[in-house]
Amino acid sequence: MKKADFEEELKKLNLTRQDFCNLTGLAYSSVANWNDKKKPIPSWVKSWLENYQYKRFYELTKVEFEKFNKE
Repeated sequence: MKKADFEEELKKLNLTRQDFCNLTGLAYSSVANWNDKKKPIPSWVKSWLENYQYKRFYELTKVEFEKFNKE
């Protein structure tokens, strides 16, 4: 994953770098230092972002389902 792809994924998920750091426990400076050559983005980040997206979808679906069940 390239840095531009990472930034785009964060934007799609409505996350800031700081949000990502808070959720993953990473230091902001570590994430800010990721680049495409000397310090590439770790391979686990792509799957983490995908799982976060699925989790958000599940949570939103659950809330809507619960609203529907109350009616």
